[in-house]
Amino acid sequence: MKGGEKQEEYCVTIPLLFDGNDHVGTKAAEKVQYTNISGNASFINTCFNGLNALSGVGILSTPYALASGGWLSIILLFLIASSTFYTGLLIKRCMDLDPTIRTYPDIGDRAFGKTGGTIVSIIVNIELYMVATGFLILEGDNMSNLFPNMDFYIYGTHIAGKTGFVILVAIVILPTSWLNSLSILSYISASGVLATVIILSSVFWAGAFDSVGFQEEGKFVNWNGIPAAISLYAFCYCAHPVFPTLYTSMRNQHQFSKVLFVCFAFCTVTYSLMAILGYLMFGSNAESQITLNLPTHHISSRVAICTTLVTPIAKYALMLTPTVNAIEARFQSYNKRKCSFLIRTILMISTVIVALSLPFFGYLMSLVGALLSATTSITIPSLCYLKISGIYRRIGFELVVVGFVVLSGLIVAVVGTYVSVIDIINHL
Repeated sequence: MKGGEKQEEYCVTIPLLFDGNDHVGTKAAEKVQYTNISGNASFINTCFNGLNALSGVGILSTPYALASGGWLSIILLFLIASSTFYTGLLIKRCMDLDPTIRTYPDIGDRAFGKTGGTIVSIIVNIELYMVATGFLILEGDNMSNLFPNMDFYIYGTHIAGKTGFVILVAIVILPTSWLNSLSILSYISASGVLATVIILSSVFWAGAFDSVGFQEEGKFVNWNGIPAAISLYAFCYCAHPVFPTLYTSMRNQHQFSKVLFVCFAFCTVTYSLMAILGYLMFGSNAESQITLNLPTHHISSRVAICTTLVTPIAKYALMLTPTVNAIEARFQSYNKRKCSFLIRTILMISTVIVALSLPFFGYLMSLVGALLSATTSITIPSLCYLKISGIYRRIGFELVVVGFVVLSGLIVAVVGTYVSVIDIINHL
């Protein structure tokens, strides 16, 4: 038991926290399984784990989001941060009301039965799959930025640089996707906070000391770009599936609200700083990833780009772990090793195909943010809380607030998805 508790305490990556079948089980089994639901993680450890989960590649797109919506859209970042912080508290309240909840799909299961848990699992797995695909696009973009004149020739067949880099990175990552034990990659991918600080510092250095400057004025508001901006901001706060495990891992679970406040405050400060710095440096020319704007001949720029390249390579296999687990559970009657090898390889190939077919990091992450992140971070927690708490039965202030949050999440999902799909179609 102690070994299991220690592993849970230092679990800092979303994919290792649950799989598609965690919510399946009988009530009798749950009572036995969840007799002791408290972990050993301290307040500091939980803050660190939460920051690593919440800090991600979304920070690279915040200048682009601000450039899309103009200066006024920075308000939307704070609104999204406030809404997702509130829904994080709603997840805590759901777990307080029903101590048998251990994972994010459990919340959907308790609220809407097995069907609800299954739907939540599917949405989360699709989100993770698309984020993993975004990693490949990000790698291809930044590698081709570092080596702009490099092309590949295989048996006389010409492969363009960006396409070749995506395939090359996929080949490098593929062996890691075959591993059953990902503990080493877990520690590498847990460097989210450090990577965020390094990238932010490198971008500031490039602007202040490497002749880039902060001379761009930018637009006050660009109404046409507001949907894209809010979708990208939503993508930055998509760590809610990790919150139930963080909660159960804590020694003192009453402090979880403070953990959420620390995590959201830190990430909101870093996201807003990166957005403002990037917009002042490059204005409306800000790329979907700030690293693509940086002059590659400066050391600070290379540090930022290299830091950007390392983390996705480590996180790719971890991101797809719950998806792999959910699929493998459907083929338990087959040879486990061969089946696992085949599933993981096919998933890798499929993400490469999607990455090469839709090589638009900004638009794809905007789609993920609107359709999936807003759903998992805003809509689902709110709806599940309404059902589990029973407040939908009586009209009151809390019902109005939660209902408004649900409505906001649905508007972001519908409008943001429509705009993102149109943008992708127009660039095909």
